[in-house]
Amino acid sequence: MTIEPSSRVIVGISGASGARYACRVIERITAVDLHVHLTVSTLGRRLLADELGMNRIDAEALSSGRGRLVTVHNNADLGAPIASGSFLHRGMVIVPASSNTLGAVASGISDNLLQRAAAVALKERRPLVIAHRESPLNHIDILNMQRCSRAGAIICPLNPGFYLHPQSIDDLVDFMTGKILDLLAVPHDLHTRWEERETQERRNAETHKQRDEEI
Repeated sequence: MTIEPSSRVIVGISGASGARYACRVIERITAVDLHVHLTVSTLGRRLLADELGMNRIDAEALSSGRGRLVTVHNNADLGAPIASGSFLHRGMVIVPASSNTLGAVASGISDNLLQRAAAVALKERRPLVIAHRESPLNHIDILNMQRCSRAGAIICPLNPGFYLHPQSIDDLVDFMTGKILDLLAVPHDLHTRWEERETQERRNAETHKQRDEEI
């Protein structure tokens, strides 16, 4: 079966806290029948174990039963397809992105597959979203973000907003998931945009007005 390049998204998971973000992003990408090519750093594997109880990379669990749409690549395999510029895709996201991975990308280091895939995305001028999670930032982190941004990456810190009145941790995770999916042009039905809130508020106001008139 031939897979269209536009239906492929590369996801890299590094060792910063935030495994639920990665899981939700993969889940929503595969929910619209796009294919995820996943690579996880050594500390990313530990993250999945610590935060999700996942002692091995479980494509079925990460994608909520759509494992057929997830291809897992060994992070030590620099000969994997996603290490080549000839592997066409719609974009890559590193989620969560640690300061260590951020620094490696900023320096052009390719010691593992995640770093190599990110370097290739930059050189091929394909979207690269770096969802950095660590806080606070030191000056080196700030400079590394600047270098990555100038090279073409999108720096998307995992800082959820509160203007949509989140009621749960899942709401906060979805806020950033929706932001990442928008940056990768992946369609979704998460209610994460300001305009949607304004529309809902107008509808609520009209409903209340209609009820008052009926009374």
